[in-house]
Amino acid sequence: MLVSKSTLAHLRFVFSVFLLPVYLFAYSQINDVPAFRALLVFIIWYVLAIPATNGYNSYFDKDEGSIGLLEKPPAVDKNLYFVSILMETLAFLLGLFISFWFAFAVLLYGIMSKLYSHPATRLKKYPVISFLTVFFFQGAFMYWAIYGGLAGPVLLYLGWDSSVLIAGGICSCLIGASYPLTQIYQHEEDSKRGDHTLSLLLGYKGSFIFSGIVFAAGIVLSFFYWHILGEMKNFYVFLACSFPIFLFFNYWFFGVIKTASAANYQNAMRMNFISAAFMLFYFGWLVYQH
Repeated sequence: MLVSKSTLAHLRFVFSVFLLPVYLFAYSQINDVPAFRALLVFIIWYVLAIPATNGYNSYFDKDEGSIGLLEKPPAVDKNLYFVSILMETLAFLLGLFISFWFAFAVLLYGIMSKLYSHPATRLKKYPVISFLTVFFFQGAFMYWAIYGGLAGPVLLYLGWDSSVLIAGGICSCLIGASYPLTQIYQHEEDSKRGDHTLSLLLGYKGSFIFSGIVFAAGIVLSFFYWHILGEMKNFYVFLACSFPIFLFFNYWFFGVIKTASAANYQNAMRMNFISAAFMLFYFGWLVYQH
């Protein structure tokens, strides 16, 4: 099957980079991960499963205005639908080489993405439900799935202690903090389509306040996580990497207070890239330290 240029654009492979810290975090917390297993888990999630959900969402959203990483999205076609389904199927089949439960996690992630976007269910219309779906499945669920996939049989010895659960919570908070800010420039288009997003519910100022609270919760969980492990240096480095994000967040927030026009695509993408860059640096540093 040939992949059209429009399909390649809507798969938004670069978006996988924004979720890469979840993988790096999980990888950094496990000793002696076999190289083949690490590569296969990465390909399944970041080359197949996540881009497939991006494409599937775009097919049913049919956005005409700016969306994440696409300021002027091209028109979607049926090619996008079939390619996204094919990629998701391949992700599931490859997941069976890791374990049945890992493959099932990949499948469940794909199902929830369909419920999020498909017109028959469209969880995106419901602000709280849609937030909780993204908060859990792109955060804690993905961390636990990747952690289990990377650990493999060793997981029987590692177990699911409190630190693993807290790590999942940290990932959910980082994802949840960015969620309303990725919707803040789409109020008009979402309203036309009948999608009552969390950002629409909270308003411009409320979106920033909510994001700040969720990110603060992530900082608290990070403190407890590294305190439990007795590695507080890692927490202080996290704070240092969070500081530039905090600065731009406040700069943008005060800009939106002055004029709502500051709640635009360009600033949202700046926020995404700044937070992604420093979180990638931090979690990459954890891998290096490991």
